[in-house]
Amino acid sequence: MPDAESYADFPEPRRNRRRRPRFDDEEQRHDEQRRSLDERAGTDPDGPPSGDRWSTWDGAAHGPQPRPSWVVTEHAAVDTELGVLKTGKEADVHLIERAVPGSGRRALMAAKRYRGAEHRMFHRDAGYLEGRRVRRSRETRAMARRTAFGRELLSGQWADAEFSALSRLWADGVAVPYPVQLAGTELLLEFVGTPDGTAAPRLAQLRPGPDELCDLWHQLGAALRGLARHGMTHGDLSAYNVLVAGGRLVLIDLPQVVDVVGNPQGPEYLARDVRRIGEWFTARGLPSDEGPAVLLADLRAELGMPEHTQTSDQ
Repeated sequence: MPDAESYADFPEPRRNRRRRPRFDDEEQRHDEQRRSLDERAGTDPDGPPSGDRWSTWDGAAHGPQPRPSWVVTEHAAVDTELGVLKTGKEADVHLIERAVPGSGRRALMAAKRYRGAEHRMFHRDAGYLEGRRVRRSRETRAMARRTAFGRELLSGQWADAEFSALSRLWADGVAVPYPVQLAGTELLLEFVGTPDGTAAPRLAQLRPGPDELCDLWHQLGAALRGLARHGMTHGDLSAYNVLVAGGRLVLIDLPQVVDVVGNPQGPEYLARDVRRIGEWFTARGLPSDEGPAVLLADLRAELGMPEHTQTSDQ
């Protein structure tokens, strides 16, 4: 048995000291209990009483003024998801309703949500990006090399390019949807369709008679001349990127809009746009004296391009 002196070689056991309660402990405990209950119930304590989220209007980039009267700008508005309108390579389009509870103020919008870098499927986007510039050379190099940082920049650049183009074109009276707002990589647009949420048909779905066909061709020509006034062409124009609502033609899907002058391949994209959409019209009986060749010549004149400009389509 050890003697009394040997006990001095062992340190005295450390007593457990009770922490003094802090003034915010009770509040923190209630917050944790509430959070646990909310998680089990599947609710967000900071979310709206109905719908899926509060309006994202505050803090977003807004479309041009004067904005249409149907645009809901109240901070108390709530966004409700109503379904998917379209899935695509670079983005998915959802139908949402923005409404002010108890007021009757509501608007349907198309929410175009660009995919993140790991899910985007743009494989041939380099040609569209020629002529576009960012402020920092580091960002330009990152996008060219397709680094993780560069791919994220590209994702945001597509959304920003479409928002900027739509804002300029809508303000000039071109037949495009009104761009409501841009927040990150989510672009909210005018919903082209009926109040019950039925989207307008694409041009490819129609079987127009001769008179309607000619009217739609003339509307298309006016829209493309509107792009040309701003030095642009659609870049991916087809009968699937045109909506027709009650006889009114509307151009959609413009993230890859091309600067015809600044992009070395601009004349090629212009000619391809006219050729592809022109083939749809001529196959349905559009007279040749009003066809793609005439429209292309008009657009080149609007752009100030020399008449002898040659492309691979010629």
